[in-house]
Amino acid sequence: MRFASIGSGSEGNGLVVESGDTRILIDCGFGVKDTASRLARLGIEPESLAAILVTHEHTDHVGGVPAFATKYGIAVYITFGTLQVIGERFAEMDRVYGFDSHDSFAIGDLMVQPFPVPHDAREPVQFVVGDGVHRVGVLTDIGSSTRYVQASLSGCDALVLECNHDAEMLAYSDYPYSLKQRIAGRYGHLCNEGAAALLGSLDNTRLKHIVAAHLSQQNNTPERARAALAGALNCSADWIGVADQATGFDWRML
Repeated sequence: MRFASIGSGSEGNGLVVESGDTRILIDCGFGVKDTASRLARLGIEPESLAAILVTHEHTDHVGGVPAFATKYGIAVYITFGTLQVIGERFAEMDRVYGFDSHDSFAIGDLMVQPFPVPHDAREPVQFVVGDGVHRVGVLTDIGSSTRYVQASLSGCDALVLECNHDAEMLAYSDYPYSLKQRIAGRYGHLCNEGAAALLGSLDNTRLKHIVAAHLSQQNNTPERARAALAGALNCSADWIGVADQATGFDWRML
C-alpha cells in the first residue's frame, strides 16, 4: 500500500491511495490539464484511477472533479448531503455514488471508512483507507475534533493531518475579522496547536508516517507545523512530512 499528494492547500487538493490493482484519488481541486500533469509526476495515468472520493463541496476539493471524472470515465463517490448542494454538477454523469458519512464501503482492494467532521459544509467527511493490513487516515478540513474523529484515526499506520494555520500568525494577519473568526472557529480549520492536541490524543503505536497538510501560505510555515506535531509525538521535527501546494508529496510506502 502507498499514498502520495498532488497538492494540498487553499488553491487545490488531491491525495492518491493505492493497493494492489486499485488506485483512488481523494478530492480534486485542480483543472483537468493541471490534475493530469500532477498525476504524471507520480507516474499515474488518469485512466488508471478507479474512483474519486469527495470530502465536501468547497472548490479547492471538488472544483475539478466533474470535468476530470467525465473526461476519463472515473467513478465518483460523494456524500448524500454534498450531492444535495452540488448535485447539478454531476447530473450528466453515469457513475456517481452517494454514501452516508458513517457507512464504510469497498472499492476494489481498498476499504474506505468515511467519518463526519465539524466543518462549514453540508455533509463533510474525511477518510480512513485500508487494505486489510495497513490504514491511512486523511484529515484535511476540520474545525474541532470529536471523539468519533479520534476513534476513527486511532491505530492508523499513516496520517495526513491538517495544520492549516498558526494561531498567532492568523490573529495578526491582514485577513478581515470575519474571515479570521471563520477559520479559527469550531467549523473552520485546525491550527498547529489543535492538530498537535488531536495527534496526541490518538493511539499512535502503529504510526509510520505523519504528514502536515493544508497549510495556509499566508498564516503558517512548514517549520511551525513540524514543530507542533513533533512536540506531540516527542520526535525530531525532521520526521514530520509536509504536503505543499505546488507539489504535494511523493509516494510513501506501507
